[in-house]
Amino acid sequence: MSNLADIIEKLILHKLANECEDIIVLKRNEMAEEIECAPSQISYVLSTRFTMERGFLVESKRGSGGFVRIERIPVHTMIYEDAAEQILEDTIFTEAVEIVKSLTAQGMLTGREAGLIMHFFDLIYKHIEPEERAPMLRSLILKLAEFT
Repeated sequence: MSNLADIIEKLILHKLANECEDIIVLKRNEMAEEIECAPSQISYVLSTRFTMERGFLVESKRGSGGFVRIERIPVHTMIYEDAAEQILEDTIFTEAVEIVKSLTAQGMLTGREAGLIMHFFDLIYKHIEPEERAPMLRSLILKLAEFT
């Protein structure tokens, strides 16, 4: 038999699966009544099983009008965000190329896309100062997430 945490997780995942937008808004107390458990048990499951590392963004507001908003973050978005975070002002060209190669190896970019991005990176590294370059490169990588 499943433990209570498994039951709560399955219920939340089931509710998420029925939504088109991958976002649900729940009332912690109502859910606890439905499952016949304490609201703190709902909070425990949210904090341990619905984490950013597992692809979820959880916003919680306590109180009488409180709610829990759970959003499933597409895995590809997390991969691009992680790649963008790696680009700093002191990131050298070869490190930027490695990030593009990694995205390609993960199936996030085609060879053609990677070639175009590397060409763009080459131009940016030749003509733009580091403090302006890093935000431009991060922006480009994050923009890719919108088209996958």
